Amino acid sequence: MTKDKIKRIVKKTLIGLLVILVVIQFIHPEKNINTTVSSLDMNLMYPIPDSVNEVLKKACYDCHSNNTRYPWYNNIQPVAWWLNDHIQEGKREINFSEFGRRTLPKQAKKLKKLAKEVEEGGMPLDSYTWIHKDAALTDREKQMVINWATNLSKQISDKYIADSLSKLKS
Repeated sequence: MTKDKIKRIVKKTLIGLLVILVVIQFIHPEKNINTTVSSLDMNLMYPIPDSVNEVLKKACYDCHSNNTRYPWYNNIQPVAWWLNDHIQEGKREINFSEFGRRTLPKQAKKLKKLAKEVEEGGMPLDSYTWIHKDAALTDREKQMVINWATNLSKQISDKYIADSLSKLKS
């Protein structure tokens, strides 16, 4: 193959990639913005101390609720697809906006898992805190979330067990 032929192939490939990059800029996933508060929202179902709620809002809600605050770079593809994938995956794990859709045992289990993820440093994701510096949790904030999630998980478990036992007696 001659140098000219290689240059033409490279040029055509680069032009093709550029065309694809331009075209995909017009294809965006649906945004995760719903300002309507559902009756299934965790904030309406369970008491959350203001200090814990502030931590959840700054470090968790963008991926784990129905109301994401989108950064400017969400308008660039394929970044929007990547962010959307993270949001959808996060909502599958725990969605604070629809927490009440889960059964009481699942709610308790999700809260235990939340406490464990925070304790082990798995949440919030490093890729999120690199850009959202305010979402990086201090040791005090981590401990607040862990204590709250653990205590609420136990309360829900106790309620579920008590309800189950009372149904058996009936």
